[in-house]
Amino acid sequence: MIPIITPIYAGFLSLLLVALSARVIRHRYVTRISIGDRNSRELRKKMRVQANFIEYAPFGLVLLALAELQGLPEMALHILGSMLLLGRLAHAAGMGATPQRMPLRAAGMVLTLGMLILTAIANIALAMI
Repeated sequence: MIPIITPIYAGFLSLLLVALSARVIRHRYVTRISIGDRNSRELRKKMRVQANFIEYAPFGLVLLALAELQGLPEMALHILGSMLLLGRLAHAAGMGATPQRMPLRAAGMVLTLGMLILTAIANIALAMI
């Protein structure tokens, strides 16, 4: 079975990663900070938004792909993929705003962690059937 749903979310999440990376690169270029952060609070914030994305998105995609390979129904895969995508987008927008938008950031984490939990349970259940 070749995954057809997971690549959609992998593509959108990759574009989001490129956008978050561009923010860091642009800030480094403007401030001429090549390595480290030189105590730039703004650069550290941009770097953490990008890093937080990288800490969660890949694992969510792995779980989604495994669920798809195990035959989880398409609608469930789209719901879970949307949770991950919207969660990462909301979290990045909330954390990256100045000042931070805590409700948006919190909603992003709820969606992301909810997706991870639900997909983990689905994978375990499908593997045990």
